[in-house]
Amino acid sequence: MEPLPARVLSVDKETHDTFTLRLEQPPGMAGFRPGQFSMLYVFGVGELPISISGDPEHPGDLTYTVRSVGPVTYQLVTRHEGEAIGVRGPFGTSWPMAECRGKNVLIIAGGIGLAPLRPAIYHILRHRGDFGRLVILYGARSPRDILYKKELAAWNLLPDTQVLNTVDYGGVTWRGYVGVVTTLFKYLRLLPSETAAILCGPEIMMRYAIRDLSARGFQDDQIWLSMERNMRCAVGFCGHCQLGPHFACKDGPVFNYPSIKPYMDLYEL
Repeated sequence: MEPLPARVLSVDKETHDTFTLRLEQPPGMAGFRPGQFSMLYVFGVGELPISISGDPEHPGDLTYTVRSVGPVTYQLVTRHEGEAIGVRGPFGTSWPMAECRGKNVLIIAGGIGLAPLRPAIYHILRHRGDFGRLVILYGARSPRDILYKKELAAWNLLPDTQVLNTVDYGGVTWRGYVGVVTTLFKYLRLLPSETAAILCGPEIMMRYAIRDLSARGFQDDQIWLSMERNMRCAVGFCGHCQLGPHFACKDGPVFNYPSIKPYMDLYEL
């Protein structure tokens, strides 16, 4: 429960309001698995849950992609090199890398939801022979909101890897796809029976994506998703992140779809 001080190594601007924060991993802190999160604490300001967005096999530092939307996130992204931030964790469940082994992997991301999925992409690319085809579908609000532009372009050049991204509003200079991320499904060339799907983004996006995946022959147990809730303690004590009988902080944030299917259509739960 006590945050450990971590030294800021760098803060890099991703978009107009989103930054990637790299911290020195505190001594004695355990490594993380793709999909887990930390509680980041700015001393005297507050604490927030932030998904880890770095390479799980790159020891020594912790990476977080943070959108500046409030006082705590603003203080996080305006830290300077050498300053300290409190870190607790890592917490929560992880993406099903073992279950995906030997299968194609379909990654569906919306907005900043690409950040929690990036460690899974790193894992697949580091262990390429263990997985089949990798397809990444990514939707953002506008071209200026697209995360990791250079990495997306580089991944799309790799063997057995396809990256498609779309935006809600393209503007006069955009030459890519326009529409919600599910409009990219028509370009899929994957056998559902041989594919695992992992999703992260706004809940409304995930609801429609799951509906369309089911219509294309995906079974419920082939789908995993990361649920975002108002986590305060991160260990299941406070109850703020309750999702039906589950707590997103310790039973999630990554869930296999059948375990939370009854609650996905209940808004404001």
